[in-house]
Amino acid sequence: MPANLTAQYLKAEAEYRRASTPEEELECLQVMLRELPKHKGTDKLNAELKQKISKVKKDLQQPQAKGKRGGIKIPRQGAGRAVVIGGPNAGKSQLLRSLTRATPEVAPYPFTTIEPVPGMMPWEDVMVQLIDTPPITADYFDPVTQGLIRGADLAVLMVDLGLDEGIDGLQAVLSHLASTKTRLAKESSLDENDIGVSYTRTLLVPNKIDLPEAAERLELMHEFCPLDFPEYPISAAHGTGLESLRNAIYEPLDVIRVYTKLPMAKEPDFDRPFTIHRGGTLLEIAEQIHKDFAKNLKFARVWGSAVHDGTQVKGDYVLHDRDVVELHVA
Repeated sequence: MPANLTAQYLKAEAEYRRASTPEEELECLQVMLRELPKHKGTDKLNAELKQKISKVKKDLQQPQAKGKRGGIKIPRQGAGRAVVIGGPNAGKSQLLRSLTRATPEVAPYPFTTIEPVPGMMPWEDVMVQLIDTPPITADYFDPVTQGLIRGADLAVLMVDLGLDEGIDGLQAVLSHLASTKTRLAKESSLDENDIGVSYTRTLLVPNKIDLPEAAERLELMHEFCPLDFPEYPISAAHGTGLESLRNAIYEPLDVIRVYTKLPMAKEPDFDRPFTIHRGGTLLEIAEQIHKDFAKNLKFARVWGSAVHDGTQVKGDYVLHDRDVVELHVA
């Protein structure tokens, strides 16, 4: 029997995948349990949610579990987060340099990157957070990287076409992740049969496509390590394919841009749009601006493609890309 999960459940599930503290996990799990349809098709999921909630509550009672988890913390910024992963010398740091203003060290030897490095990738008038990560090898997989993959909106899986060992590096990444509960997939989700297993949407990015041997190695990669992820061959150093990849990173985020206007202003602020997931409401934008705006929202006027200019709407109005909103609070 299909679970028929509600939109509220799926939203809480997505937030659970991105949770960075036990407190956030508990809050999301409780919403998931509350929103879960109750029928025979969800009995197993119901039981797993209750077990997860019980475990998180017990963990929170332990002194070492209180507050934030250990490790490096990188605040989420921009319209979404993409984590760049791969084996040694795959070109992750060079990609971050080429797509953002970040300046990670780039060198032709392994483990130049020893901890995650964030940067902001521009796409039209918004920014997307990219995070460079230490290489994954047969002998090394930083647990911080695993957490970043789990909580990311997108994983960018890079492959080194500059060496025959690049395919081995790809296989090492896949093998490591297969042994964990964090997996790569065509779409992000939690496993309905085991909510501890998380899948992160992935782009496959073979790098150094400009080299003479790259085409042959790409064919070998397809033969020995076939994957059904969307594929974007590039040269991070020389710029080949980067604009296509930039668009491919932004589009799966499925966000819309919303511009704000003060009641007495003639023009809205087009320099710094807010972003929310497609299908988001006016109330979500009010919450981003200030919690008091959401609490005291009376109505808003909207200019956009789906309404007449200045149409008055309530908090449950579903916004569209490039809408302009003028909030009125009590």
